[in-house]
Amino acid sequence: MNGEVVNESRRKFLLGATTVVGGAGVVGAAVPFVASWQPSAKAKAAGAPVKVNISKLEPGARMVVEWRGKPVYIVRRTEESLAAINALDTNILRDADSVEAKQPAYVDGSARTLSGKEEYLILVGLCTHLGCAPLYRPDVGAADLGGDAWLGGFFCPCHGSKFDLSGRVFAGVPAPKNLEIPPHSYESDSVVVIGIDTEVA
Repeated sequence: MNGEVVNESRRKFLLGATTVVGGAGVVGAAVPFVASWQPSAKAKAAGAPVKVNISKLEPGARMVVEWRGKPVYIVRRTEESLAAINALDTNILRDADSVEAKQPAYVDGSARTLSGKEEYLILVGLCTHLGCAPLYRPDVGAADLGGDAWLGGFFCPCHGSKFDLSGRVFAGVPAPKNLEIPPHSYESDSVVVIGIDTEVA
């Protein structure tokens, strides 16, 4: 009789222990399975879309994210910056209308953005000369960039290429084209998706 009680207790203990070990095994197998749903580093490098929360980006500030292994600059321009873009003498630009620029068809105008989203500039942060990363230089009147003629923009210190605050290249510098605008769309007022084109009606 005592032997039966001991065996029953042992059976319950072994059953409980097996259940715990089995449950841990299921969790252990599920974690990598669920993780496999996320885009791999290879998929991201191949062009998987990147969602970016821009709600905390202050006017005048820039943030950098990675897409397809490239830096993408997101700049929130001020009203003064947008006014300066429109006031800029287009004769100092190589391609003021972005005719030769690499950009989506829905990007238009001197601001080179989606209509209604002019304050946000989204571009690939690689100089079109040799692929260096240009510096963000919003400082109007910078003495080393032309003094009063400099209304803010991007400067590539490697070979001296300059771009305005829409990424349009200045004439007479090594860079042959405006900075590239990647495909992008807005999921909401605070989230932009790099890598997915905006649907145009």
